[in-house]
Amino acid sequence: MSKRGRSALALALALFGAGCAARPRLRPYATDGCSLFPDGTVKHSAAWLHCCEEHDRKYWKGGVKAERLEADRALRACVAAEGYPVTAKLMLAGTRAGGTPYLPTGFRWGYGWKFPRGYKALTDEEIRLIKESR
Repeated sequence: MSKRGRSALALALALFGAGCAARPRLRPYATDGCSLFPDGTVKHSAAWLHCCEEHDRKYWKGGVKAERLEADRALRACVAAEGYPVTAKLMLAGTRAGGTPYLPTGFRWGYGWKFPRGYKALTDEEIRLIKESR
C-alpha cells in the first residue's frame, strides 16, 4: 500500500473510532431491589420494594447532584408513606453515603453509564437513549 493509501486508511480509522467513542452507551435498566437493604419486613417482604425500584430507575440514568438528592428524598418519602418513617431515615442515610457516583458499584448514581461518570447533566442524545430503553 502506498504512503498516501496508508494515510487515508489511518485517517478513516481515526475518524470512525472518534465517532464511536463519542456516542454514549447506556446499559439496559436493571434493579437489585433495595441494594444491600431488605426490600421489606418479615411479615411484608416487599413492603417498600416499589420505592426502591423507582429510586433505582433514577439512579440508573444519573444526572446532576441536585437530581440525586431529589431521588434520595423521594425514596425516603415513599418508604415513610408506606408506614415506615424510621426505616425511611435509615435508607436515606445509606443512599447518601453509598450511592456516590465515585465508587464503581452497580448501584451508584448513574450506574447505567460507563464508570466514572460523576455528576453530569444528561445530553439530548442520552435522554433519547433513556426514552428508547423503556
